[in-house]
Amino acid sequence: VYQVFIRATPEAIWEAITTPEFTARYFHGARITVTPDHYRSLGPDDAIWGDERVLEFDPPRKLVHGWLSRYDDEMAAEEPSRVTWEIEPQEDGSTCLLTVVHDRLEGAPKTAASVSGAGWMYVLSGLKTLLETGRPLAG
Repeated sequence: VYQVFIRATPEAIWEAITTPEFTARYFHGARITVTPDHYRSLGPDDAIWGDERVLEFDPPRKLVHGWLSRYDDEMAAEEPSRVTWEIEPQEDGSTCLLTVVHDRLEGAPKTAASVSGAGWMYVLSGLKTLLETGRPLAG
């Protein structure tokens, strides 16, 4: 479970996590497209990094999708896991709490090791920095 406060609207956060123009700037170069029923992630070389079902699509509040790291042969052989994004506007009217839960990792130990700790925190820090400053964390 990861949580971060971001000075942005729920709509801006939703757009940043579901459109390739934004995700490519903070998510390791991945161009992610999310529709009501599908999550697709393409690497910088157009390789398919993720291609999973969307389980819940409630813009701009909640997104739940499958996760299988197809960019790595060993992780791609594991069982799919699940990622839940929840966006909660705060009373101040200018910030939201973003909670990301990556679960169902029992059958995916290599994926669990990859995304734990700094893995998700780098992505979420990059998202926060991009939305608040207009510039990516790295580069």
